[in-house]
Amino acid sequence: MLSPAEWSAVRLTAELAGLSTVLLLIVGTPMAWWLARTRSRLKPFWAALVAMPLVLPPTVIGFYLLLLLGPQGPVGQVTQWLGLGLLPFTFAGLLAASVICSLPFVVQPLQQAFEAVPERLLEAAATLRASPWDRFFSVAVPLARPGFVTASVLGFAHTVGEFGVVLMIGGNIPDKTRVLSVALYDHVEATEFDQAHRLAAGMVVFALVVLVTLYAVNRPAREERPG
Repeated sequence: MLSPAEWSAVRLTAELAGLSTVLLLIVGTPMAWWLARTRSRLKPFWAALVAMPLVLPPTVIGFYLLLLLGPQGPVGQVTQWLGLGLLPFTFAGLLAASVICSLPFVVQPLQQAFEAVPERLLEAAATLRASPWDRFFSVAVPLARPGFVTASVLGFAHTVGEFGVVLMIGGNIPDKTRVLSVALYDHVEATEFDQAHRLAAGMVVFALVVLVTLYAVNRPAREERPG
């Protein structure tokens, strides 16, 4: 059985992943739509910027976030001026870091789903005097539903498994920033391998469920293709 401290880490991880996924969908959907539709010459630059967390070590992202959110950073100075204090080593800072690190896992599936929406359907809706908002919510979003499912699952799962950034930004404060990946690291450092095995095995099962869910959701779309 899990200890109360481990259950606290599970609860905090689920809360972090859930809130991160909601924010990622809110922020990532317009970004993905713009990347899918734009003809700007700057598209490769912005697409690369969104994908940076895929190739950068999490510690690099964490380091620059610490500078940005710290007392001398521009964001840190604004939050202090607003009376909000500093974000590092708080749940809010952990949430901001998780959203940044998981952004490509949400934007890229959505972008691919939007790019697959037939242009003729959007043009037909336009001829019926549908506004851009109507075309987006009535045509694009329903057709991109598998992309939303994939983005949601990947965004949630990546937040659960993130370690480097959450340790640098959130630290290891019980009941506040101590998530599952950090709790597992603590057990390993203390050579508490039985406790570490429980957490690690649970995360392996979680990862397997995530992959099975993705394959199950995407399989019908593949089976409907001709040939």
